[in-house]
Amino acid sequence: MTAPLNPPLRPAAMRPSMRFMLSHPAHCIALGFGTGLSPLAPGTVGTLWAWLVFALLQHWLTPLAIGAVIGAALAIGWWACSTTAAHMRVLDPGSIVWDEVIAFWIVLWLLMPATFWAQLGAFLVFRLFDAVKPGPVAWADDLFHGFGWRGGFGIIFDDLVAAFCTLLVIALWRTL
Repeated sequence: MTAPLNPPLRPAAMRPSMRFMLSHPAHCIALGFGTGLSPLAPGTVGTLWAWLVFALLQHWLTPLAIGAVIGAALAIGWWACSTTAAHMRVLDPGSIVWDEVIAFWIVLWLLMPATFWAQLGAFLVFRLFDAVKPGPVAWADDLFHGFGWRGGFGIIFDDLVAAFCTLLVIALWRTL
């Protein structure tokens, strides 16, 4: 009997290591410079890291420059997520957190200026949408699967929809 051409994909037997992360620049980016290696809630840890980095960036960059950084991070992240998922042979590994980083940067960029409490509220709403995946987030999560550019975009797309839903909740809150 011959092996199937497309064996079923299973979650990785072990979490990626520091060695794996440092073995390729795409891994380092996709794993959020190590935050995706967290054994507990890597998506939350990656989002917290994104918040910290954004807080630092806004001291040095104009809003327009931050927008350019986000645009570049999206393009580079698409490549990094595609490459890392293929190397891990897992469609959407939980340790890939660059999707959370990009999406939360967009939320903060469009929210600012905002108080710490408003940012915390945005963080909590975003994490809720990303973890629970209600309605449109679940739809986006199921839309693109596979390896290559399509799969890499799929890793990022559901988080972009979660960011949009977060911004919609914030806009409705501010309106009421």
